Amino acid sequence: MSDNLPAKDSKPLFTKEEEEEAMWDFLPPEILPNILLRLPTKSIVKFTCVCKTWRSLIRNPDFISAHLKLSNHNQPLLLFRFCSDWLQDAMFSMQRDTHEKEVYKLYCDNQDFNEHTRFDFPFRTQAQVLSGVVGTCNGLVCVKVDCFSRRIILWNPCVRMFVVLPEPNVTYQLYGGCCASAGFGFDSKTNDYKVVRVVSVLDWRINEWGVSPPKVEVYSLATGEWSMVTTALPCSVYPGAPMPFVNGALHWVALRRTNYEKYRNFITVLDLGDLVFSEITPPILSDDEDDGDESHILPFISAYGNSLALFQEGFRTPCVNVWLMKRYADASSWTKIVIFPHIGLMDQDINDIIDVDHAEGYMQQFHRAKGFRKSGEVVVQLDFDQRLVSQDLETQERKDLRISAYNYTFIGSYVKSLVLLDKPNRAATY
Repeated sequence: MSDNLPAKDSKPLFTKEEEEEAMWDFLPPEILPNILLRLPTKSIVKFTCVCKTWRSLIRNPDFISAHLKLSNHNQPLLLFRFCSDWLQDAMFSMQRDTHEKEVYKLYCDNQDFNEHTRFDFPFRTQAQVLSGVVGTCNGLVCVKVDCFSRRIILWNPCVRMFVVLPEPNVTYQLYGGCCASAGFGFDSKTNDYKVVRVVSVLDWRINEWGVSPPKVEVYSLATGEWSMVTTALPCSVYPGAPMPFVNGALHWVALRRTNYEKYRNFITVLDLGDLVFSEITPPILSDDEDDGDESHILPFISAYGNSLALFQEGFRTPCVNVWLMKRYADASSWTKIVIFPHIGLMDQDINDIIDVDHAEGYMQQFHRAKGFRKSGEVVVQLDFDQRLVSQDLETQERKDLRISAYNYTFIGSYVKSLVLLDKPNRAATY
């Protein structure tokens, strides 16, 4: 046997990690990122454990941004948040079953509309508190876990990373009675994610809302702090009103007093870059019976591609009125489309589900629009059996999505990303 052979108990010259790094050193520097960027998100996250070089590369903000740009061209996905009515009732009665959780599912927004993956909600909420989705943006899900939008979490379920926001400035403890709405979006000017709270404060002297302007505060993920918006917002805000993020700005419906005992709806716009308010005039929603007063109509808005849609639901008729803004910020481009002028998907569907002799009672109920698909079709929850259907607004053709929803079901567009992978999980103490 040759004397040049190493002894059995001798240590190798290089560790396994050093050998793998040396192997990739022979490749041109641009090859490895291009390979990794084209892999599934789940695989990329696993590869952070291969070696220090890969971990540093994948967690680099430039790599995360490049991955996001490619992901925006992938198969469109819709995020569904399911919280059963039973779980809701159990939470409010303080009898919550800890074994049942809120479930988040991704569906492929295609012809088959098949389930892509699912995530369990990893955060425990207190009894009598029902969490809700504020919005989604670039793979992040903004979740509020109390009714005052005081405890908010930014969560990326694909990489299992989260940030619990610190306590905001405007709270129930400091101001007494208050109602908050929240919105979430991305400031492309500073490459920063921001959460906005619009808080209406109760005037205890006369026990009335909306006497003083709502208070507005903004959280910046880059700084990790809340700051107040000093510009006054002269309007009242619907508590819990959705605030869709479109074209770099958040939008929500608010009320303004026009004259004695009469109110008019309008759309407030907050640009997340310069934090400046503007307005968009909505369509006229009142009729002759209302005498110009819109305080009881309670519309809400949603993102519609790169523009807005306004939904008008009510108890007078079982239909859902959808107003589409064909050109963003152009009030003259509002177009009205009435969907579900009758009480069901088809007459035969209703005969199979309910007793036609008692169908008149269902006329007093109304269907709920949940959001839009990439194709522009609207997803609507039927009131009599909670089914979700997709309706083409031009042809009025409807498709059963074979999904049962609940009162608190959330639907929003979603893209897989690595956002937050470069940050440690952060929790706040309250």
